Amino acid sequence: MQFVTNLFDQANALLVSYLGDLGPLIAAGALGLLLVLVALPSILFKKKDPLDRIKEMRLGSDNRGDSATALRRGGKDERLDRFAQYLEPQDQAEYSAAQMTLVRAGYRSKGAVQTFHFAQFALGIGGLLLGTLFVMISGGGGSAQSSILTVLIPGCVGYYAPKYWVQRRVQNRTEEITGGFPDALDLMLVCVEAGQSLDQAIIRVAKEIRTGYPALSEEFEIVAYEMKAGKDKTRVLRDMGERVGVQDVNSFVTTLIQSATFGTSVAEALRVYAAEMRDKRVMRAEEKANKLPTKLTLGTMMFCLPPLLIILIGPSIYGIAQNLGGM
Repeated sequence: MQFVTNLFDQANALLVSYLGDLGPLIAAGALGLLLVLVALPSILFKKKDPLDRIKEMRLGSDNRGDSATALRRGGKDERLDRFAQYLEPQDQAEYSAAQMTLVRAGYRSKGAVQTFHFAQFALGIGGLLLGTLFVMISGGGGSAQSSILTVLIPGCVGYYAPKYWVQRRVQNRTEEITGGFPDALDLMLVCVEAGQSLDQAIIRVAKEIRTGYPALSEEFEIVAYEMKAGKDKTRVLRDMGERVGVQDVNSFVTTLIQSATFGTSVAEALRVYAAEMRDKRVMRAEEKANKLPTKLTLGTMMFCLPPLLIILIGPSIYGIAQNLGGM
């Protein structure tokens, strides 16, 4: 027992002499990383159990399979597909929510969920390695708590960076669609009143607004392609409203569906709704203009008030200081 204790103390002293005060911690982390790297191949590349394969063949999943699962799995990157159980949520509701968020951000590929989680994993591990490398290069001169934070903070930043990027993309696309939707409705109204059908009007609007509002143009193009493929028009419009996630577009979809259901004029419905959208755009502009003075108040107090006080009160303070110094 004494021999083991002495050996442990010698190893600890050796690590401290070579790696600094954090030598044992760095060695423990390197050992843990090595064990993870050794264990990963056996977990990820394990062979399928023959009994499970026989069970799948019995259920017919090898050849036929569920159509929804086939559509979900098809078209993915094969390099990431083998890690699907680790790179995507296994719960169907959670998977659908993540996929819808990525679709609203503009990432429509079937492997987008896997790529997103792989980016989170890779950037998180990369951040941890960078933090560890920085601590090793700097010699661990600080305290243990600061060194741990130096390792963990880059890892957290790398892990949450893809999520922040996707949320920013969703916000930017939502603002772009909201801003361009009134113009698209006006153009659609002109096309319908000129004698075009709703399908032709959608195609023309998608082509005309591609330069100014590419996100909205992309959504209208998807609608046009789905209608050409023979999908039910009501289902296509509802899918568009669900993909976009903008209240104005959902109301527009409801208006068109009600117009088709009750047999009213599409042109009249578009005219009324386009006028309403123009009024809402003016109201949003007025709302932003009314918020501007409140947002400028803090900047005015920070950058205008101190120089003004210095100009007004500074000479008086200087005179008082001189008089006190003369006394």
